[in-house]
Amino acid sequence: MMKETNIYTRNSTFQKFEVLKTNRNKRYRYREFLVEGVRSLNEAVKNRWEIHSFLYDKTNLSGWAKDMIANTRTEMNYCLTSELMRDLSGKEDTSELMAVIGMRGDSLDEVPLSETPFLVLFDRPSNRGNLGTMIRSCDALGADMLILTGHAVDLYDPDVVVSAMGSFFNMPVIRMEDNAGLFSFAADLKRRYPGFTILGTTAHKEKTIWEADLTVPLLMMMGNETMGLNKAFKDACDELCTIPMAESSYASSFNVSCAASILMYEVVRQRGGRG
Repeated sequence: MMKETNIYTRNSTFQKFEVLKTNRNKRYRYREFLVEGVRSLNEAVKNRWEIHSFLYDKTNLSGWAKDMIANTRTEMNYCLTSELMRDLSGKEDTSELMAVIGMRGDSLDEVPLSETPFLVLFDRPSNRGNLGTMIRSCDALGADMLILTGHAVDLYDPDVVVSAMGSFFNMPVIRMEDNAGLFSFAADLKRRYPGFTILGTTAHKEKTIWEADLTVPLLMMMGNETMGLNKAFKDACDELCTIPMAESSYASSFNVSCAASILMYEVVRQRGGRG
């Protein structure tokens, strides 16, 4: 039998839901984050994320929401008033259903790799929208995983989840604070996959992306939005490449998530369209 609790006021439980939305440190203390949106919730359930609780106004539920609540195992669900749901929702039209979802661990070794691995690294992302778009592009263009390094925006920030759309729950994203662990993982991939290449991206005029061989097992490194790749990562690269721009262009570089999409598309193109 599904457990259900009613919340009529901004009590301590409701305040916990609020901090899951707004406070990075509290999210990690609880190891939970708050999610809304039909696409995101469908993908979270489909990809077997741990749904700890659903939040809803019982008087305002569609057939989809009722089915989701009835068919998804949770620890405790919460009935809120329409006013409390409106206060909590980040949408102009209040979401009918929100969920408290458990975070996943960060283990590079647990992500299954394809026959010719294609990994993407994003160094110190500083913009939530860029990170969400990067996750979505990695999912759309067939990357095996996205690795986040250094002090970065929070992966579980609601703006990241929303901008990634349902891809957030389908794309393995691993956070790495320890560069030594990352380099050890890369060295292991070089041993396991002949031809494994670490490719760095740069705005400077280097080899063009279409001159690089992207059919080999690959780790593509994308730099921070303003500072680019840090020196340790740049030094670890087997080669650096760039997206050539029109000679008449005023722009000197692309937005990082836009650049990543172009680069990943070239990987798919060289590999014969298999994303």
